[in-house]
Amino acid sequence: MLYKKADFFGLTPGGECLIVMGNKYNMPGSASHAEVRAMIEVASLVSELECQVFVEASDEFREGNDGRTEFCIGGPISNVRTSGHLAAHVPGFSVRPYSAERDAVAFTIDGRMYRFDHGNQEYALVVKFTPLGSTRPVFLICGQSSIGNQASVHFLKREYRNLGRSISSVEKFAILIKVSNMGTYGFHQASLERDVSSVVFSGN
Repeated sequence: MLYKKADFFGLTPGGECLIVMGNKYNMPGSASHAEVRAMIEVASLVSELECQVFVEASDEFREGNDGRTEFCIGGPISNVRTSGHLAAHVPGFSVRPYSAERDAVAFTIDGRMYRFDHGNQEYALVVKFTPLGSTRPVFLICGQSSIGNQASVHFLKREYRNLGRSISSVEKFAILIKVSNMGTYGFHQASLERDVSSVVFSGN
């Protein structure tokens, strides 16, 4: 069972794991409480496999992940490395900028918009891919908020076995997660909205 978990998350027992954290909005050098909790969830997952963990700030880290499994946590506004990963590997996905408009922070996938309903319902994109020149994958956690990031990691740890059976490949995939009823359940009520692997990698 432990090796199935390692396979899904792209981890090697006894290997190395890199966690890349973004900044809290308008507060460079700090992270939100929910994203710290997401990092702790990842670290606890990694510790089960006795992996060594390294943590880097997204605005300071300019390297490949090479032989380390990377967990990049945060949306493209708070995490500049997420922005780079999305541009290079996920052309069929876009995020609207923060603003006072109704469509602020909305995701667009395959012509469909997924709006951010703050404190009630939101979405997170989770992508696994291996960059050119690397031997281990990147796990990208891109939520519409820090709560969405935390919810995604919590959901993945709980449902990885079911997800592994339902998606076409655990080596490379992109899934959209919906977090609902946040006013009552916080980050706990997350579910799989769509497997979007067939559209976000191609950009069609």
